[in-house]
Amino acid sequence: MVDEVPGSLGTSASLALRLGQIMFSSASLFFMCLDVDFYAYTAFCFLVTVMGLVIPWSMTLGLVDAYSVFIKRPSRQPGVMTVIVVGDWVLSFLSLGAACSSASVAQIMIAESIPACPVKICSRYSLSAAMAFLSCSISFAPSLLNLWILPKL
Repeated sequence: MVDEVPGSLGTSASLALRLGQIMFSSASLFFMCLDVDFYAYTAFCFLVTVMGLVIPWSMTLGLVDAYSVFIKRPSRQPGVMTVIVVGDWVLSFLSLGAACSSASVAQIMIAESIPACPVKICSRYSLSAAMAFLSCSISFAPSLLNLWILPKL
């Protein structure tokens, strides 16, 4: 039997991390979509697309974690764990790229005083990028902990 690593799939710590990831990803999507002009910039569209992928992924794994916590029997099959680890890594790096590109574009727009982006709207874009970065940071923890368990299966 695999040792219980806090934060790995099927633990209450993993459930908390997934809920945090859902919360920050949803906040990022919410702040970005308050303004309908985000689609004019590729970086902002990329952020919305990635957050649109992260939310259902995190919700699905959150449901798996909740089921495992309440049943007290985590299901750790090597093939399933490999897919989860790869999915977490891919979405983590996509989230990081989207957050960085959105933050940089928003800061350039604020610095250049672009008329299409008043400070209030660009600040909202920056806040959305910050939420995406927090989501990415939270996403790295379960992916590393699940990667730690993978060779032991």
